[in-house]
Parts: sequence; structure tokens; C-alpha cells
Amino acid sequence: MNKVAIVTDSTGDIPQDLIEKYNINIVPLYVNFGDESFTDNGVDITTKEFYEKLKDIKVLPKSSQPTPADFIAAYNDILKVSDSIISIHISKKMSGTIASAEIAKKELGKDITIIDSELVHMPLGALVVRAAELASQGKSKEEILAHIEEFKNKIKILFIPRNLKHLIMGGRIGRAKGLIASLLEINPILTVHQGEVSQYKTTRRWSQAKTELIESMKTMVEKPENLTVFVSDSDAKESGDEMFERIKAEVHPKEIYRSYIGSIVGTHLGPGGVAVTFYED
Repeated sequence: MNKVAIVTDSTGDIPQDLIEKYNINIVPLYVNFGDESFTDNGVDITTKEFYEKLKDIKVLPKSSQPTPADFIAAYNDILKVSDSIISIHISKKMSGTIASAEIAKKELGKDITIIDSELVHMPLGALVVRAAELASQGKSKEEILAHIEEFKNKIKILFIPRNLKHLIMGGRIGRAKGLIASLLEINPILTVHQGEVSQYKTTRRWSQAKTELIESMKTMVEKPENLTVFVSDSDAKESGDEMFERIKAEVHPKEIYRSYIGSIVGTHLGPGGVAVTFYED
């Protein structure tokens, strides 16, 4: 029996090979286009299908958290083969996912620890993968919790939306800022700070934004030989591949991976964006 099981939600955008390698349990959110509701599990709607539907929309699709019943079902299944659970989720400032998990925990009264990562996308994914890696090594729950609390502070993300349309529509950026940005043709570089999207730097062109992201990354890295990087895109493979190759050549990280931006984060970032998640061990 695996003593500690790791649970997360679908906003971590963890590559499938890592999910399978470390036996990570995913409780998916939902994405809703009007009356159509899809489970964010890669089956109901694939990432490719999602971005196709996102084109030329008038009203932004809505995401919704898993229900307490979804968590109860998942936790019950997991506790048949595990002694305890660490459940790590999207920032509660961005989603009600943790609230549903807390209700499920209270209902079950089992050994379940719920963590507000204050993160989303691959920063959340990286934290979950590290927890699952430690669990697979037989580490105790206390050891895992202590390590991920320290590790969380090492994870950084910089990302660039192709335009601000979806961030404005989703209320993730003030409308006045969006209007000014579009008038001045600004391409902001964004990050996640204290559980919320915030502006890191302002640039004027897409090409400049990509260069500035890499230059900013260099200033934040002390030892590239200890660096792990995830480059992901929201239906922008060419830009993602370009950033992957440039970071590989200019920063020389220890490990670098290609990933994707899934439906929930993609709803707000919109198509065409690029994100770079990185940490030093």
C-alpha cells in the first residue's frame, strides 16, 4: 500500500507521462460554453478542440470547480489503496476548488490534508510532481509537507498573453488597464504573486516581450546547472518551440520540458500565449 497519495486538480496542466509515472490523482474542473459543459479531463474536450471553440467567441466560457461529491468519490477510491491524502490545488483566490475539497474532507473525516498552493498551471504542476515523487520514495506525510512548503517558494512563472482580450473579458485585468494597453500596443509580461495574476514588466511588442521574458529569467536564476524549466503555450506551438530553443541555447538549464496550457488557464489567457515556469534545486 502506498502510504501517501497525492491529489490535485486539472489546472496544473501536468503532462500525462508524469501523471502516470508518479500515480498522481486528478480531480478535474469543468469548462462551460453556454449550455455546453465539458469535464476538463482531456476526453470530454481535448485541448485542441477547446482552442478551436475559443476562437471568435463573444462571451468567455466559464470554468467551474469540482463539486464536493466529485472529491468525495475520488477520495473514497484513493483511500481504498492509500493510508492518507495530500490534496494540492489551484489558488483559492482564483477558484472555489479548495472550498469543495474542504467540504469533502469534513464529510469523510479521513486523513486528508488540503493545501492551497497559491499557484496555477505548471507552478502548481511542478509542486504536485515533487510531492508525488517524494511519496513514491516512501517519504512520510510530514516529510512531504515540509519539503513542498519550502519548494513552493522556489517556483517562478513568467507568461505573455498574445493580447489582453480574454484577460479583460474574464476580469483578470482591469478594463481601464486593458484599454490603455491596447491603445499603446503594450504586451505585458505577467506572473503569479500571492495567488493572483500580476504584472511583472511592460513591453511594447510581442517580439520584445519574448526577449524580455528570457532576459528577466536570466536575472532571476543563480545557477542554471540546477535549473528546471517548463515551456508551455496556449495553441501557439511555433512560439512555444521558439522559446524552448532560445532558453535552451541562452540559459542552458539542467532540464527543460515542453508542456501546454489547458482549458481552464487558457480560458483567461486566450490563444497564442506562452508561459515559462522554472525553479532551481
